[in-house]
Amino acid sequence: MPTDCISYQNSGYFSPLMNDYLNQKTNLQTLYNRFPTLENFEGQILEKQANFDDSSRKILVSVLQKQYLNVETSALTKQNIDSLNDTNTFTVTTGHQLNLFSGPLYFLNKIISTINLTTELKAKYPTYNFVPIYWMATEDHDFEEINYFNFKGKKFHWNRESTGPVGRLSTEGLDEFLEIFALEIGSSLNANTIKKLFEDSYIKHDNLADATRHLANALFGIYGLVILDADNQDLKRNFIPFIKEELLHQSSHLLVLETAEKLKEYTIQVNPREINLFYIEDNLRERIVFENNTYKVNHTKIEFSETEFLGLLENHPEKFSPNVIMRPLYQEVILPNLCYIGGGGEIAYWLELKSFFASAKVTFPMLLLRNSVLLATEKQAKKADKLDLTWTDLFSKQANLINNRTKQLSEFPIDLASLKEQLQKQFEALYEVANKTDESFIGAVKAQEVKQIKGLENLEKRLLKAQKRNLSDILQRIIDLQNEIFPNQSLQERQANFSEFYLENGERLIPALVKQLKPLQSNFDIIVL
Repeated sequence: MPTDCISYQNSGYFSPLMNDYLNQKTNLQTLYNRFPTLENFEGQILEKQANFDDSSRKILVSVLQKQYLNVETSALTKQNIDSLNDTNTFTVTTGHQLNLFSGPLYFLNKIISTINLTTELKAKYPTYNFVPIYWMATEDHDFEEINYFNFKGKKFHWNRESTGPVGRLSTEGLDEFLEIFALEIGSSLNANTIKKLFEDSYIKHDNLADATRHLANALFGIYGLVILDADNQDLKRNFIPFIKEELLHQSSHLLVLETAEKLKEYTIQVNPREINLFYIEDNLRERIVFENNTYKVNHTKIEFSETEFLGLLENHPEKFSPNVIMRPLYQEVILPNLCYIGGGGEIAYWLELKSFFASAKVTFPMLLLRNSVLLATEKQAKKADKLDLTWTDLFSKQANLINNRTKQLSEFPIDLASLKEQLQKQFEALYEVANKTDESFIGAVKAQEVKQIKGLENLEKRLLKAQKRNLSDILQRIIDLQNEIFPNQSLQERQANFSEFYLENGERLIPALVKQLKPLQSNFDIIVL
């Protein structure tokens, strides 16, 4: 097939906001710090170096070393963790929920984008070190978003309840889940590898955070990935001044609202609360609200005076959890971070935060849209060639694809545009006559023009429909191929789990992605395996 990538803007799967961001439209340029180009990282490095509190590096390294204590760690990951003590070391970060068995395929794309960017940065700026970070969203509490994954069109669902931070959730009961999944994937060599990976991750670890760390480390440890669980008392101690500011002054609320107003022509991704913090315990994560001079935990009877709450913050900062507005600030306070890599929805809410960061006097990171990938088999690529389809064709909406192919395959023209043009010229002559006679005649001419144009359009629709019936065999093959590659007429990376592709490709899957993905190029990659 003629192309192996499509620009994000031409793929048809990105929002107007993301397309405008990628095109660096002037109306958005005040909402980010620097656009992510290799050259722009020099300024970002110098700014972060000047503004980052290097005394926090020792705490960060200590926490990571403890979290990796019982993890089989690659030499490169150990080296990366140790290097974070160095003032010349910076991070590139992506974040992701603790989806069961990694969830959708783009989990891989996010992390590989992060790894590959650090490689490019090291080549460009060899006097600095760059560490890829996967920030686990351990404090999220929306279990319904993460308790399943899809495999070959089937949904595998973890049936249990959870109300607290998902990272602390027990993995008890997943042995039964594995038995069901194991029956589905068979007993090939690759299938057995998948089963062992699931077992080692989820059956041999007590909670979802440890399980996810094992999974991500098993897949990406050799590339030096560092996995961070920020649900940690020592890390949150560094964030106390910012939590205190939020509790007492709620400055984020007004600042983010003002920025959101600048984005009103787009879909607003998140709306700030008056207090953008949660109170957490093992089985509880609820919003903090301020009512009648009292801090209350929503949907509970827990409440504190200001003095009590500030005392709790000093002694137990781990009981305070940032929401979607505060979490990015927390990340940038505790990490010497240069760039955040995320999906379109994530970049959209980051674009609401720059003025809030400026108020907090924290450097705003560069924002990079993660790589997107379509995986196809050689068989599918050959089918497309036989059907004379390009990747651009296959990225089209199905109705448009079928209409266009019907017109292309038809032995006679279905598009009656030339007849409509001729008809309109004839009516132009009638309008000239009408203008020389009674004005009431103009209305009659207009009505007749509309009627005849509409008649031609109806004939065009009927002709298209008839040709679709005549070409039904080949059109069905096109539909079947597109449905294979775009399950549920959606992006494959948002639907399928990596295990589906590992089953066929085994250990060569991730290296193939690492080799292909170029994070600073705004292209939707197509990889034929």
